[in-house]
Amino acid sequence: MNNLSLEEKIELAAEWIAKSKHLVAFTCAGISTQSGIPDFRGPDGVWTRRDKGLPPPKMKKAWSEINPNEGHLVLVELQKMGLLKFLITQNTDNLHRRSGIHPDTISELHGNGTLMKCLSCDERMTYEEAGWDKNILDPGYLTQPTKTTQPNCPHCQGRLISSVINFGDPMPEYDFKIAYEHSEKSDVYLMIGSSLVVNPAADLPILAMDNGAKTVLINIGETPLDGQVDIKIEEKIGGILTQILSKVIAKLS
Repeated sequence: MNNLSLEEKIELAAEWIAKSKHLVAFTCAGISTQSGIPDFRGPDGVWTRRDKGLPPPKMKKAWSEINPNEGHLVLVELQKMGLLKFLITQNTDNLHRRSGIHPDTISELHGNGTLMKCLSCDERMTYEEAGWDKNILDPGYLTQPTKTTQPNCPHCQGRLISSVINFGDPMPEYDFKIAYEHSEKSDVYLMIGSSLVVNPAADLPILAMDNGAKTVLINIGETPLDGQVDIKIEEKIGGILTQILSKVIAKLS
């Protein structure tokens, strides 16, 4: 189907989404670039520059100025319409939660930079709720040594750590389990802004395809699944998702 025109791809994707029973979205850094956050494997991405011996790209905005963009907001609208059943993300920027995605319908496979978690009870909480002052203490990564001055979990007194998953850290078991379950039963799988090379997360779209889901990939740049997905669109994410949403609304009206 990748020989279709862009307009035909948008029309077909909208038709699938409008008729879907279990739509799942899988997002990565590409959905947040419009908000001003650099991606990782794009032409000027963090890892692309690192591999060339270059420093990381500069942020286009201060973190305090970073907000959800139209791509994030389209997914919220699809959820409000009862179509988007679950969202899987590798992003740690908290923009999906800030955009309005219900926290019970999101799996943050690489954690969330605004949240801590307890190693004992797995409860998530903000740094403020944990009583953790990052100006005094470190970010609380798993590999950093504990300090006698750091607070314990207010729920069970277990050790608190940043929920962000760094290289070498284990994938959060529950988040991956529920992401696996939703990928397995999806009938339409929307991949947004991902190079699809970071495992085990990148195995989830393959699981969806193996179980018969219709697949739509919106990403600028090549991925290992370009020849396997039903539809591949190489355009700016926010604009394409907005066009798809408009056609979905028209089909359901």
